[in-house]
Amino acid sequence: MTVELIPGLEGIPIAESGVSFVDGKAGVLEYRGINIEELAEKSSFEEVSYLLMRGELPSTSELVSFQDELRSNSRLKFRIVELIKCLPENGHPMDALQAAIAAIGMFYPPRHNLTKEQRWEASMRLVAKTSTVVATFERLRRGDEQIAPKPELSLAGNFLYLLNGKEPDAIQERILDVCLILHADHTMNASTFAGRVVGSTLADPYCVVSSALGALSGPLHGGANEDAMALFSKIGSVKNAKTTVDRMIAEKEKIPGFGHRVYKTMDPRAKVLKKYAEELAGKSDNPHFEIALEVEKIAVAQYGEKGIWPNVDFYSGIVYTELGFATECFTPIFAVARVAGWLAHWLEQAENNRLFRPTQKYVGQHGQPYVPLGER
Repeated sequence: MTVELIPGLEGIPIAESGVSFVDGKAGVLEYRGINIEELAEKSSFEEVSYLLMRGELPSTSELVSFQDELRSNSRLKFRIVELIKCLPENGHPMDALQAAIAAIGMFYPPRHNLTKEQRWEASMRLVAKTSTVVATFERLRRGDEQIAPKPELSLAGNFLYLLNGKEPDAIQERILDVCLILHADHTMNASTFAGRVVGSTLADPYCVVSSALGALSGPLHGGANEDAMALFSKIGSVKNAKTTVDRMIAEKEKIPGFGHRVYKTMDPRAKVLKKYAEELAGKSDNPHFEIALEVEKIAVAQYGEKGIWPNVDFYSGIVYTELGFATECFTPIFAVARVAGWLAHWLEQAENNRLFRPTQKYVGQHGQPYVPLGER
């Protein structure tokens, strides 16, 4: 039988989902039917997490209850903190996050055959604790003591507080909150697919999130914003941008943060982040934003007609840098947001689960004889 191979499953639907929607040609991203740009302007990350996982926007009382549950779940057990302390200081934060999330599940049985209520409780726990894990590892690896979350702060506010030891101002908190909204879900990407495959085995949600984190840690999925920042730093000033970008184009070298497997116009998330990068750049003497503008202008002139435009990673690194995040924290910030989307897909799949069992196209030999060891 001839089996058609589609490399990377590109364009092959593997599930029905009502979580999010992308129109790559029009540059549209929706969560549960609501445009991402409207959510970024009017909503909060907590509200968006509820929307993704519950399927609808919360009432005032539902949102307050949801926020209270997140706050009550934000602390880490001391043994998890001790585990994080044992991890190498020069290890990547994504590896530390994956290890800690997998370990957290061991403290919260039951882990299999969960009821609907238990699935929700586990989801709340994971959304609440992920940012605490990232902040705790970052503080410990730079020699600072771990600090406890402040229950009165939002998840974004607490994330900044746990990292820096001081409460952020309202502008910083709001900008990070928007960043988390923008990264919360993006249909059937590699990490979401990885999570759904693991979830289809009825593995627990901690394994689901840990597997998704493993997929996100790969350079073809997360990390392009780190490369974009490295490019801006290498260019150094606006006057050097054209020479560098022209050389990259001539040598067919990929420009970090440019192009997307789905979007054929500017990523709507990049539009929002560009606005905030400009706002933060106005308060800084860092030249990265002006360099990014020049790189965008040159690259769009060359590639725009081919459907290659800035994606979410092109400006996000500038925003994170201005908020005080270390470069190695960029992908973990992505994970802090995306855990809500991963769990939304897991909760959705649990309602009508079927084990993923794809086939393959065999290209090996047949009928080969066994050669005894002494004759090889």
